[in-house]
Amino acid sequence: MPEGDTIFRAARALKRALAGRTVTSFESVYPALTRVDAQTPLAGRTVEDVSARGKHLLMVFSGDLILRTHMRMHGSWHLYRPGERWHCPAREMRVTIGTDAYVAVAFDVPDAEFIDRRLLSRHRQLAELGPDPLDPSFDANDVIRRIRACGSATIADLLLNQRVVAGIGNVFKSEVLFVAGVNPVAIASALDDETLHRVLDVARRQLRSNASPQSQRLTPARGRRTTGSLHPSKGLWVYGRAGEPCRKCATPVRLDKQGRDARLTYWCPSCQRERPRS
Repeated sequence: MPEGDTIFRAARALKRALAGRTVTSFESVYPALTRVDAQTPLAGRTVEDVSARGKHLLMVFSGDLILRTHMRMHGSWHLYRPGERWHCPAREMRVTIGTDAYVAVAFDVPDAEFIDRRLLSRHRQLAELGPDPLDPSFDANDVIRRIRACGSATIADLLLNQRVVAGIGNVFKSEVLFVAGVNPVAIASALDDETLHRVLDVARRQLRSNASPQSQRLTPARGRRTTGSLHPSKGLWVYGRAGEPCRKCATPVRLDKQGRDARLTYWCPSCQRERPRS
């Protein structure tokens, strides 16, 4: 599943390829997008910027137009040279943006819309996002204030709450809490500031490491790593390892379903034993 590191890398790669280039063609299966293109054509506009906000990708065009996309579970952006064969079936194409040098294709992206740049600050989904750990101006204290306002929610649930902190998904949730030594069912508001800062510091380090310039891929990170090991089978501490021995203490890794959406959480009952409650 694309998380903040995937979106950040995709935005960086798209920006390097497209920024400053003139759009030569635009196509989409979404009527709302094609309607905007028919009224104010994308062709002839310049791609000015591409950036990430949590799990949202924003592509800015001249003329105060922004394309916002969210990959959800299976979406991805690809870059091709003009005429190059696509790696995914054409039936999965949702948006195509052509330039003289590159063609950007969004596959299986379920959420896409154009936004007037002048109205960006009023966009509900974006305005409600919590701080992004990949943002240089990330404010951990702001995240902690949001956590304290959430009552009896567990720390695992709140790490997935994009209004609390943006960009963390199921993989990083499990990995961050393991490295921080925090039980996933701990009531977040009952954790002290030192513990919450530790969780957020780990989150920032892991996301930044996996969004590093060394990785140029736009697609979800199958090679995502949190352990520091380069061994192909030792990239993650607990995620996807239910029943296997913990890499630190050999206790079998546990798998639980949490929250309203029954999201999967992998954790070690020995290394993450503490579970303060209010």
